[in-house]
Amino acid sequence: MSDRSTQLNRWLDQLGYRDYRLSPASEDASFRSYLRLETDAESLIIMDAPPDREPCDQFIAVAHKLRNAGLNAPEIIAQNPTEGFLLLTDFGGRDYLSQLGPESEASLYGDALAALLLMQTHIDADDLPPYDATLLNREMDLFHDWFLGKLLGISLDQEQLSIWQSIKQGLIENALAQPQVFVHRDYHSRNLMKLETHNPGILDFQDAVKGPVTYDLVSLLRDCYIDWPQTRVEQLALDYYEIARGNDLIDVEVAQFMRWFNLMGIQRHLKAIGIFSRLKIRDGKAGYLKDIPRTLEYVRQVSADDMSMAELCSIIEELDLNSRIAAVLTS
Repeated sequence: MSDRSTQLNRWLDQLGYRDYRLSPASEDASFRSYLRLETDAESLIIMDAPPDREPCDQFIAVAHKLRNAGLNAPEIIAQNPTEGFLLLTDFGGRDYLSQLGPESEASLYGDALAALLLMQTHIDADDLPPYDATLLNREMDLFHDWFLGKLLGISLDQEQLSIWQSIKQGLIENALAQPQVFVHRDYHSRNLMKLETHNPGILDFQDAVKGPVTYDLVSLLRDCYIDWPQTRVEQLALDYYEIARGNDLIDVEVAQFMRWFNLMGIQRHLKAIGIFSRLKIRDGKAGYLKDIPRTLEYVRQVSADDMSMAELCSIIEELDLNSRIAAVLTS
């Protein structure tokens, strides 16, 4: 039995749990892991977050923010932040990714957008870390370092590096120009649970920051894990624009909002591609590689449609990144 298992069993024993069954609850793109604890009377979730890797403090703080705003984050039944364990309510196994389809899409996204509005209008984000230029830049460098460099073995020449720096600066300026609100930071189909009441259940919010108003919107609508027609994505974004403007979140014309949305998506997707690559190389989690082609295509399409990002589209096509990642997936 591992030291973590021994610590967990001892803590559960202290809480009075004796006859229970433990099973994996979900995979996480971090050092956290989740177990489902089942007894004859109840089902709960254990979050195992090694304190030297994934401290629990921020999860606890943000969970309280969400619940105080009337959102459905897990209730913390018991906590042991010193050893890195939390006991949480169980939202079940029906995440949005497994439930979304033509018949359910309207209602599920409707609930998710309503929850997003609550997050952005009812949570004070001033005490959260800022989504500043340093963080935005560091995230985009994951694409350069882990995807181009370590996964594909590509080194940019000096001209390409200069273009890359210019692209990053443009994306940073776009993010910082937007109203700054509560940002979940991973608001997508794998972290939203379909519930019969008080839908959705919201998970994986511990990295919340104060940042751009379009960030969570683009995470939800241009999801790295599911593909929708571009016209539908744009319509949902425009619907949210009307709601956000009516709630005084934004005061810009629709064209400016959509440009914020599109460029924010490029920044997020560059980061995601880098993270997916790092998960394979550093952590041995190869399953996320299959999501890179979809995410890279988002970047290519949007950059092709915005003159300020045209050189990014050129780099993707000149380096033949779509073919290279396809080759990795089939090797």
